[in-house]
Amino acid sequence: MKKYALLALVVLFATTKGAAQRKRKRQKEQIQKEVMSTPAEMGFEKHPKLIVGLIVDQMRYDYLTRFWNRYGEGGFKRLVRQGFNAKNHHFNYAPTSTGPGHASVYTGASPSSHGVIGNNWYSKVLGRWVYCAGDSNYQTVGSTSNAGKMSPHRMQTTTMTDQLRLHTQQRGKVIAVAIKDRGAVLPGGHSANAAYWFEGGASGNWISSSYYMEELPTWVKAWNDSDAVEQYKKDWTTLEPVETYTESGTDVNAYEGFFKGEKDSGFPHKLSKYWEFNGQFSMLRATPYGNSLTMDFALEALKQEELGQDKDTDFLAVSFSSTDYAGHFFGVNSKEVQDVYMRLDKEIERLLNTLDAQVGEGEYTLFLTADHGAIHVPTYLKDQKLPGDYWDKSAMREKLTSFLEEQYGTDKVVSEVGYSDVFLNRPVLDSLDLELDDVQEEIAEHFLSYEQVYKVYTGTQLWEQDYSRGLARTVQNGWHQKRSGDVIFLFNPGVIDYPRTGSTHGSAMIYDTHVPLLFYGAGIRSGSTAERTEIPDIAPTISVLIGMAFPSGTTGQPISAVLK
Repeated sequence: MKKYALLALVVLFATTKGAAQRKRKRQKEQIQKEVMSTPAEMGFEKHPKLIVGLIVDQMRYDYLTRFWNRYGEGGFKRLVRQGFNAKNHHFNYAPTSTGPGHASVYTGASPSSHGVIGNNWYSKVLGRWVYCAGDSNYQTVGSTSNAGKMSPHRMQTTTMTDQLRLHTQQRGKVIAVAIKDRGAVLPGGHSANAAYWFEGGASGNWISSSYYMEELPTWVKAWNDSDAVEQYKKDWTTLEPVETYTESGTDVNAYEGFFKGEKDSGFPHKLSKYWEFNGQFSMLRATPYGNSLTMDFALEALKQEELGQDKDTDFLAVSFSSTDYAGHFFGVNSKEVQDVYMRLDKEIERLLNTLDAQVGEGEYTLFLTADHGAIHVPTYLKDQKLPGDYWDKSAMREKLTSFLEEQYGTDKVVSEVGYSDVFLNRPVLDSLDLELDDVQEEIAEHFLSYEQVYKVYTGTQLWEQDYSRGLARTVQNGWHQKRSGDVIFLFNPGVIDYPRTGSTHGSAMIYDTHVPLLFYGAGIRSGSTAERTEIPDIAPTISVLIGMAFPSGTTGQPISAVLK
């Protein structure tokens, strides 16, 4: 019996030893396999040949749902049904305007990091207002005007387009196109091969800046010389009978603006008749034709620059600016805005079909979002018995001046008042021996006395506190220590600083923060989420898809549910 027991132990030992050896061998083979693996074998999918970034200026999320039944199958519906729809997507900062919006999408950060705190802002260093893309160090290319004196120098961090250029050793091309200069300059980043925008006026040409090039490429010159834009010098009628546009308000009403020379806001808009009174080709900006000519030019860039035709990923950044001009002009509830989106749907279908043909189905990745939302016209809201009103800036300035003179003996304590912030004059404070945080708090309390002011924050609060939720977090994400004001005030919900017709944006309220986010194409799952996502999440998501480094100031997180 003892002999059999001993034999069993020997067999058990040998079996155990053999199993351990086999396990170590398998582990060694796995390590060698991982060392020798290709990126695809390690879980990195083949990178897309082309990334297409679309920003629809002033697009509220509910433009997807409100006009859904009016869209065709090949545009927005194709993106939603075959791609990924983030239904609860928001800006996580204020102010919500075009410059910060485009910068935030492409940097993966908020203004507190990338530094683009508005379209324009008061420079405490220069003592004057500056424009987010303006740069007098460069000259216009393609025109004798000053419209091309632009660069991204005020954006302090890199963009995903910059990172693509670095990742591909500058071989991946980046081309940015928009009606607005800032809609092209900021997405293009610091190292774009080219950024183009529309001059309007008498020329109707596409121009650029000497920041990118000394002269326009031959194909752009040929495009401008062809007068292709002339086809859009025509009357604006609705795509379908105007009486079928039941998703919008009445055609003629007191809430909408209208072109110079027109008697009311009703269709048709006779562009040719009022051409000279409305800036000639600049008039196209507030019509759906502005989006069409943007697409025309972008598709020509796709072809002529041979984007997506080699092993290195390229990037085409396109911003549709006319949606914003139309929204400002006619308002959220107008039939004009509905027609603009119904026509934009067809432009997106044209883009997708062209990408399929020139780059190849499954070979490109596209995302679509907005740079901000918009509010209903407050006069319309009031007529519907909803909260809405207008900020009386002149009355505010008069009341503020009286307060400053009574409190400090001079109104020079304040250098400037912007859209929602107050800039204090530091040398004057020093000369009066006033403490900065005391003056901030006193002026903040003064602003709280205004009926139309909702909340107020001081620069000291935003510097010292770390807000994690609510409007305070939204304000803090938009506040830059060096560039922003000393006192930040928010209007009541429904209150805007704007004329009495048309819609605007800029607030921290949900009507300005809730926008679409759609992903489509290579590496993208089909589906949707109602979980909150935020604008700075877009750039790291695209970065993960490509396998490149995140932009230098990124604060967002990749949206894992989007990626295969």
